[in-house]
Amino acid sequence: MNTLTRKILMASTGLFLSFFLLIHFLGNTQLFLDEQTAQHNFNAYSHFLSGNALIKVVSYVLYLSIIAHAVYALIITIQNKKSSGKYKKDNRGRASKWYKRNMGILGTIILLFLVMHFQNFWYVYKFGDIGLDPAGNKDLYTVVVTAFQQLWIVIVYVIAMIALFYHLIHGLSSGIRTLGLFHPKYVRWVAFFGIAYSVIICVGFALMPIYIYITH
Repeated sequence: MNTLTRKILMASTGLFLSFFLLIHFLGNTQLFLDEQTAQHNFNAYSHFLSGNALIKVVSYVLYLSIIAHAVYALIITIQNKKSSGKYKKDNRGRASKWYKRNMGILGTIILLFLVMHFQNFWYVYKFGDIGLDPAGNKDLYTVVVTAFQQLWIVIVYVIAMIALFYHLIHGLSSGIRTLGLFHPKYVRWVAFFGIAYSVIICVGFALMPIYIYITH
């Protein structure tokens, strides 16, 4: 598989994951409702996701996309390091944004966060004994609230969202360019969309644990 193909797969999986973030974000906004309503709606939403056949297929695509995105990112990073070593060092990198030069580090932070996130919620929901809510659904809401009453977990989530913010800003515009989905005259609009999307998603996700920590 050549470098161009890897970059296309990186872009495709990255944009898919970015779209999934929006769906995940919209579902999780139910956590901002009053406690009783949030528990009922969030648990019903989680039950629907776990029992719907189409959603299960999408979930498998999601898992594969995360793995593929991480693997190809690692391969491309290693190749870039090797390539840069063949040339005399210059200062052109100083002209680029720091987060563009450190996408590997940001991606690693996000990957470690995902491992923690899956362990705290997905694994517990699938394989743990978490009890049922009054409607008879698994009470994932209580698991979430319990987790976010620990300050260190809240801090980790906020840091992860900061890393995700910078990762998305570059990743969205880079992915769109790689796939050739834009015209040069719309470069500014693509950049604006990437920033706006990143702010909404990352600030929204960061506020969820903060809101639960403060109000419970």
